Amino acid sequence: MMGDRSWNLLQYATERAPIPLDGYTAEEAAQFKDSIRQKIVDDLKSMTGEELIELVKQNAAKVEEEKAEVAVKEPLSGTEEGKERVQDDADLIDAGIIAEMVAGLCTKSQKETFIKVITKYISNQRRHYSMRPHREQEQRNAEDVLFDMFASEETGLISMGKFLAGLKTTGIRRNDPRVRELMDNLKKVHKLNNYETGSSAETQHLNRETFKAVVAPNIVLIAKAFRQQFVIPDFTSFVKDIEDIYCRCKTNTLGKLADYIPQLARYNPDSWGLSICTIDGQRFSIGDVEVPFTLQSCSKPLTYAIALEKLGPKVVHSYVGQEPSGRNFNELVLDQNKKPHNPMINAGAILTCSLMNALVKPDMTSAEIFDYTMSWFKRLSGGEYIGFNNAVFLSEREAADRNYALGFYMRENKCFPKRTNLKEVMDFYFQCCSMETNCEAMSVIAASLANGGICPTTEEKVFRPEVIRDVLSIMHSCGTYDYSGQFAFKVGLPAKSGVSGGMMLVIPNVMGIFAWSPPLDHLGNTVRGLQFCEELVSMFNFHRYDNLKHLSNKKDPRKHRYETKGLSIVNLLFSAASGDVTALRRHRLSGMDITLADYDGRTALHLAASEGHLECVKFLLEQCHVPHNPKDRWGNLPVDEAENFGHSHVVEFLRSWAEKVDLSSEECKTEAVTSKTQADEEICSTSDLETSPATSPIPTPVESGSRAGSGRSSPVPSDAGSTASAGSASSIDDKTKPGL
Repeated sequence: MMGDRSWNLLQYATERAPIPLDGYTAEEAAQFKDSIRQKIVDDLKSMTGEELIELVKQNAAKVEEEKAEVAVKEPLSGTEEGKERVQDDADLIDAGIIAEMVAGLCTKSQKETFIKVITKYISNQRRHYSMRPHREQEQRNAEDVLFDMFASEETGLISMGKFLAGLKTTGIRRNDPRVRELMDNLKKVHKLNNYETGSSAETQHLNRETFKAVVAPNIVLIAKAFRQQFVIPDFTSFVKDIEDIYCRCKTNTLGKLADYIPQLARYNPDSWGLSICTIDGQRFSIGDVEVPFTLQSCSKPLTYAIALEKLGPKVVHSYVGQEPSGRNFNELVLDQNKKPHNPMINAGAILTCSLMNALVKPDMTSAEIFDYTMSWFKRLSGGEYIGFNNAVFLSEREAADRNYALGFYMRENKCFPKRTNLKEVMDFYFQCCSMETNCEAMSVIAASLANGGICPTTEEKVFRPEVIRDVLSIMHSCGTYDYSGQFAFKVGLPAKSGVSGGMMLVIPNVMGIFAWSPPLDHLGNTVRGLQFCEELVSMFNFHRYDNLKHLSNKKDPRKHRYETKGLSIVNLLFSAASGDVTALRRHRLSGMDITLADYDGRTALHLAASEGHLECVKFLLEQCHVPHNPKDRWGNLPVDEAENFGHSHVVEFLRSWAEKVDLSSEECKTEAVTSKTQADEEICSTSDLETSPATSPIPTPVESGSRAGSGRSSPVPSDAGSTASAGSASSIDDKTKPGL
């Protein structure tokens, strides 16, 4: 179906087309042109693909020629005048080509090909001319909004220190590779302005145009950050909760240092560092996050991922299994197929290293395969610190009797691929365990695993998603030594620990976390790291089997602060606007407040009335008992909405309901007044009865008798009322005995 713009161009074209109109009056000519247009609209539905292709070929040269003429003027598109000129030229080109087509088609009786050609061509032309200006306008708007947000009202300049501090609260750091152009531009501006020595490029003040030029290369990321469109929108609140958990874990003094090599035994037991990196590159670190330590077993999932990426799961798992062993991580045991149980135990990791040597890069020397593996680790970390600790490597090799025993045991059972040099494989395994890093780098590696193999800070695709899926599956079931089953039960997330005190935690599609604290429990896991993981899932719904829909006692940092309530209001109002009584009934039964309103004060009753849904209006008033007269921000009542949109039946019902409510209110007021009057009269009469005997301190015989008859004892009984008085006295005496 043609849009308004296409139809207007069609009209313009037929006006210009040389259609023979000799002998027609002006009115007849107009009618004839209208009939031609209508005929074209009716007939062109039967166009064949061959006819379309042929017609496009006939006009291709003309189209390219005219587009080239407009392209010359495109540099002016940044100004309002330039945009208008480009748009006018585009309209003229379209109209001119259409006019030629009309003339040719009318003479060749090919009207049936016309409409689809025109609509297709105009659609393409509009995309060509409109998309780029729209994007430029959006970019300009984002830059201007950011400038206005941070600019000083007094000077009209923006403080870049304040701007960068605001960017940091969203989780984006100044050293993030994705804002490198921003920081480089700041340095260039600082240098060009010849600022005095000692001043900083990050604290300078810029005007609007300079600021826009500085942030332009990274405006997409910056705008996304300030619009809170990252996976953790309220990053500041999330960080506060993480700090609370960190401080609680810091007081944990349990566990002891690993001592099988001297380097691990020298760690400070009070060291405690924590780093977080989300899949959007939001960063937070606290504690000893730059203290270097060796990877140890945290390298196992990474070498396994490289083997999967280069060889595929079929080849890799023909040598190593996928099941938890149920035994100690360095025990001399194989599965029923004479393979190591999984790549996370020592035997499986050694075999994975043999695959790297013999199958992934068989032509490389030992030094080259080490550099090759380290390059993968660096790509995963986004260029963060990855080094090597030679002292740890030598100590590992000297204290490797058990690992050598595993190697010989697997060689005896023919587990290794052909041409495997066991000594080189063992050295390569020790080298991987001796690679040095810190919490900052490992959090980015964990985030790369959470992001499907794409590094969040460099946006480089390192691994295929299928590889990451398999790695995380093994980490979930086998990542924390003999504690893996309990960890999967309590935390429910993929993780890998190491005897150097590291704990890599992956929250798929959300973030990666790395905790480091040297004291270990009896199973070889960091004590503080385990406590942090358990407290994390007790506060946030990160456990893989947490119910995201109905769980109310856990936080979901992935949602905006008011997203849940906002969605509830939207669902309620949409149900009312669409006339869905069933949905309204469901909202009512779920305990939702049906009187909720949007930011304009419009309630479900407003929407139902404005759309004329009488059944919804009746349900809201009769069943939900909502107020019939709520006002929106413009002072409109639901009855006003119904009247404005011409729904007389809803207006009639709302007015009758209002009258009924008003009448009921009047009746209630009348009853209340009547009841109050009656109560006042009773009080007055009672008061009169109580105060009348006070006029005579000594009652007369008549008064005494009447009082005796009323059940009251008289201080001076009379003879006339002696019987009654005696009876009354006896009755009272009987009633008061238990209380004496």
